[in-house]
Amino acid sequence: MPATWIEQRTLDDRFPVRIAIEQDGRVLFAFRAKAAWPGPGAQVFCLREREFEPGEPLETIERVPVRHLARLGAKLSVTLDRAQRKRCEFLILTKPLRDGSGTYEQVFFRTEAAVRAHRNAKRAELSLAREAVLDLAIDAAERYPWSFPGARVVRRRLPVGDYALLHEDRVVAIAERKTLDNLLRDLSQWKGLQQHLAELSAWPHAAVVIEAQYGDLGDPAKIGAWPAAHLLRVVAEANALFPRLPLVFAGNRKLANVWTQRWFAAVAARLTQPVPDAVRESVARFEPDPGAAGLDERIRLAALHELPAAFPVAALRRLVPDAAPARIKRVLDLLRREGRFATEGHGRGVRWLRRGPG
Repeated sequence: MPATWIEQRTLDDRFPVRIAIEQDGRVLFAFRAKAAWPGPGAQVFCLREREFEPGEPLETIERVPVRHLARLGAKLSVTLDRAQRKRCEFLILTKPLRDGSGTYEQVFFRTEAAVRAHRNAKRAELSLAREAVLDLAIDAAERYPWSFPGARVVRRRLPVGDYALLHEDRVVAIAERKTLDNLLRDLSQWKGLQQHLAELSAWPHAAVVIEAQYGDLGDPAKIGAWPAAHLLRVVAEANALFPRLPLVFAGNRKLANVWTQRWFAAVAARLTQPVPDAVRESVARFEPDPGAAGLDERIRLAALHELPAAFPVAALRRLVPDAAPARIKRVLDLLRREGRFATEGHGRGVRWLRRGPG
């Protein structure tokens, strides 16, 4: 069941809006906000709702399906299933009390427009302190290894890959290094390479870093007798089989080395960054359904495949009851502009006629 964004009006003049995300009868998070949707360059101060007043009257303003809920640094990132005003985030900060007796929480509600307008928008989301030193391991069998200035580096046998980021002696990220010659040799044993990539993709942070350009796979001077079409097809297949394992064509040895060190630094920053309880708990309770179509796609597929060749709008509304009439009309108008539908009649009696196969 998809999660739902629920916006309600309260009787509190200071925090007149309640915003909650619920899924399958569970409240993933709930905030009391000063406004329903901040404008460009603005952010709204919120209070996290910790206790519910069972007798409090709440007027529902809108309910919208949630497409995505995730941690973004110390923020809770939300994407709603609608055409406009669909992306927002909740920044949750923990501040020390002035008397040093404890901490207090600050929550700020910001929309995509507000984030883009913020003057610090170009600052990196993850940052390492200058004194932070990476702990890295290079596989004992690696010949002519990359160098990592400023890092503590050990040589040891790695379970998979050539380079690893360590945290408390545990491997937390792995990079597999490939020269173009290595890659071509491995592609000649594609079935065996699949097993190796499958092992890499099982790690939460892993990447294959290639010391070549993607365009090199189509250059006869660099690939020799290999057919370029075959190489490009196999690389595309690898990306499809292992979507969580990036294949990074870094360009050359130096850039591959630089990319890997900076990637390890970003992973280390993410792992050590404090995560507010509200963000951690909300994301942990959220059950994503990546295969589920969005509301517009559900309307489209219902019109094309689940109804007869001619139907009234009311029939489509019955199939997608959670879609507003204006949204159904908008999707049908798009289908008409694509040449998939025509209309017959006028006003309430209009019928939508499907053109070609459903």
